[in-house]
Amino acid sequence: MKRRSLGQHYLVDHSVVDRLVSAAGLQGTEIVVEIGTGKGILTKELASRCKRLEGFEVDRGNYEETLTVTAANNVLIRLEDAFDAKPTFDVIVSSLPYSRSQNFVEWISQLGYDRGVVVLQRDFVDKIRSPPGTRDYRAISVIAQVSLEMKELGSVNASSFKPSPRVSSVILAIRPKIRLSAEEIARIKTLFSLRRRRASNVLERFGFATRFDDFGTRRISSLTPDEVHQICDNNFREATEAIGERRT
Repeated sequence: MKRRSLGQHYLVDHSVVDRLVSAAGLQGTEIVVEIGTGKGILTKELASRCKRLEGFEVDRGNYEETLTVTAANNVLIRLEDAFDAKPTFDVIVSSLPYSRSQNFVEWISQLGYDRGVVVLQRDFVDKIRSPPGTRDYRAISVIAQVSLEMKELGSVNASSFKPSPRVSSVILAIRPKIRLSAEEIARIKTLFSLRRRRASNVLERFGFATRFDDFGTRRISSLTPDEVHQICDNNFREATEAIGERRT
């Protein structure tokens, strides 16, 4: 599988690498994960600053190239998709393939770790930080805002990548807030498949008419992340029978 097909643009700017490593604040005693090692420019710097580094790369050519620049004993590079694995780590530092950004947020929201520093596409960062009631406020916004503390650390120029992307990028620092389950994520996504409907009507379908009958005329898209999580964290009845009713 070619990384370009995944929306990957290789980081080539050493000053950006320095910013990522500095922001990560590595202590030399931690386990670090990198998703998408690319040509190994970030991998090499991380390897010298941590106890153990585990990198994930799906393209064999990139995997083999990374191995040639990171031959340290504390480095393990895996030729596999990180999102199919559940590694144990303290810190994640990555320049992520843009097309896998949503996968990343759903994946990281289910894991235990201390902190992370990642490069993401600007419009995706804007989406996951969107407030309720706005056009870009979606299920992934709720998942991110419930599970992550997020802080932007500045932009990254297109010239820092090869080939240069047509979109701008952001360095985002993250810390875990609440660890979600795969079931809760699925519930949030199901709820937001009806985002334009009145919350009281939708919740009645899912068996919450009595407990959540105070939403009045508010729509699902107006509920705060905490309100959505409260709903989906309860003994939520899987609404397979309601899926066929969504367009009624």
